[in-house]
Amino acid sequence: MEKQVGEVTHYFNRIGVAVLDLNDSLNIGDMIHFSGHTTDFTQRITSMEINHRKVQSVGPGAEVAVKVEDRVRRGDTVFKVLEKSGVEASFGATVA
Repeated sequence: MEKQVGEVTHYFNRIGVAVLDLNDSLNIGDMIHFSGHTTDFTQRITSMEINHRKVQSVGPGAEVAVKVEDRVRRGDTVFKVLEKSGVEASFGATVA
């Protein structure tokens, strides 16, 4: 399951960083999916910066720079991959 959280506004290919315009919050460790005309990959957020300062989380309305593992393009949509529901996650649990 995914939820749209923003859009790519810039991409710096030399350093592999995308600037995202967010309409929802993101945190270090979140799994995100980039989708566009020729873009389609998922990655975990390992580094985010606002004005060259590292941040752990950002809220809606922010423009944040994110280290990306592959090329993205302006206008690509960014989705947050939502965790599985409690019922799905509990199938792998062991009962004592």
